[in-house]
Amino acid sequence: MSHGYAQYVMEIEQYLRSVATVIRRKGRMLLGDYGITPPQFDALVILERDGELTIGELSGKLYLAYSTTTDLVDRLEKAEYVTRHRCLEDRRVVRVRLQPHGAELIEAVLRARRAYLDSVLAAVDEPTRKNILDSLELLHLNMSNQ
Repeated sequence: MSHGYAQYVMEIEQYLRSVATVIRRKGRMLLGDYGITPPQFDALVILERDGELTIGELSGKLYLAYSTTTDLVDRLEKAEYVTRHRCLEDRRVVRVRLQPHGAELIEAVLRARRAYLDSVLAAVDEPTRKNILDSLELLHLNMSNQ
């Protein structure tokens, strides 16, 4: 079957959506093994990437309501993944800080995700893996430039 440009676009979009769905589903299962929800994990990753944030800043990055983010941080603090502390310059400002236990959780989850991907790619030969990587890098680059 010959493919026109529109057909390629349609099929690429369908495969990307399908792969993202499988990864999201597997990721949720892995997070369940660690007793953490996807939004809680997202919060930890954001704190690792961006450093200390106020609840308001974190809620904006998570696209969650302030009250929802407060509850989420409460649970993360109880599990000792994060701590709250008052800003020295303005005691009214409370910042959330990732703790080593939270960073360890992120790394454990990422290791589990990589192990899953490794098991999927184990049956794929080296040139094909390289081709997949090159194609994803090109797609990412083109998306980043728009």
